[in-house]
Amino acid sequence: MDRPYESNSRIARLRAAMDRLDPQWGTVLLVGRVNQYYFTGSMQDGLLVVRRDGPAVYFVRRSFDRACAEADLSDVRPMDGYRDAAKALGAECRRTYLETEIATVAVVERLKRAFAMEAVLPVDRTVLEVRMIKSVYEIACMEEAGRLHRRFLDDVLPGLLEEGMSEVDLTGRVYDEMLRFGGHGVARFSMFQNEVGTGQIAFGESGLVRTSFDGPGGGLGMSPAVPFIGSRERCLRVGDLVFVDCGFGIDGYHSDCTQVYRFGAEPTEEMVRLHGICIAVEREAAEALRPGGIPSAIYEQALRRVGPELESHFMGFEGQRAKFLGHGIGLHLDEPPVLAKGFDQPLVEGVTIALEPKIGIAGVGMVGVEDTYVVTPEGGRCLTGGGRPIVMVTRR
Repeated sequence: MDRPYESNSRIARLRAAMDRLDPQWGTVLLVGRVNQYYFTGSMQDGLLVVRRDGPAVYFVRRSFDRACAEADLSDVRPMDGYRDAAKALGAECRRTYLETEIATVAVVERLKRAFAMEAVLPVDRTVLEVRMIKSVYEIACMEEAGRLHRRFLDDVLPGLLEEGMSEVDLTGRVYDEMLRFGGHGVARFSMFQNEVGTGQIAFGESGLVRTSFDGPGGGLGMSPAVPFIGSRERCLRVGDLVFVDCGFGIDGYHSDCTQVYRFGAEPTEEMVRLHGICIAVEREAAEALRPGGIPSAIYEQALRRVGPELESHFMGFEGQRAKFLGHGIGLHLDEPPVLAKGFDQPLVEGVTIALEPKIGIAGVGMVGVEDTYVVTPEGGRCLTGGGRPIVMVTRR
């Protein structure tokens, strides 16, 4: 879908947020490509300069021609290096804010050689707070992603399962079919050095294997060098749970959804009971996704709902537990706010959140659900159809 001309309003919101943060701020320098896309409409090798007392300028090393065609920012200029930007605008930046979670030390040093900075300060949280409230266009992208995502998990994925296939086989088929279904083929995370491929896809107990990824699910991965994608050795057997936690994207914006299947057998009473608890937790949390809702309180309520019996297996398995119930989502799959302890800023309308209550079962695997919601005065509006029971897939 066509991206509307929103750069001016987004940059105006950034300026207002900076004024609240630091009335003496001088310049914001953005090198992150996802942030450049958010504020300009193009994703290039460039530098977006936002001055407190001047217009925003997008300097592009490669590809300048494409940036001119795509960006809805009025001032786009070519550069060979950061010194060109400093020469064009003046090197004096005063109090300077950078994406310290994104820019490497080497990039920061190059910026310092080009610009005169009174101080170097982090802008990451402020940018994410601006991005947190979605526009009508952004929500429309996520609605379309969620609609196709749910159809894919309901109508396509069960037909991809075959006895004896490996986790890697299924991951490859999922990726291929998602592209055919209209997905953009990338699952973007802002977390430093985070790689997951298509998502977390695991058979049976491999969904409990510990990983570095901060989420409830696990996986064997391909090897220690590629600890994601899936295992070539773990093959699908009759009776396995199939855990599919993946993102789906349209024009850069994601939905996040999880569906659990059981291959060749009806789910056991224990699977149904624990999965049902997850569905109930999601529904209760979704009701609380209203303006003024407190993320930490929603998380604490979920813990009370689960109770001490399941606490060590909720949102993971024993030492693998993730200490949150849900997370913001948009251009990245992991954005603020987080439904977790310490996150006390009230929710506002237009924030998008993925709720993902899950429970690990020893020797069996992971059950649970995940869906993407928009915060509204009536509670969370689901974009991915809502939590489904475990789906039995007939053996082939």
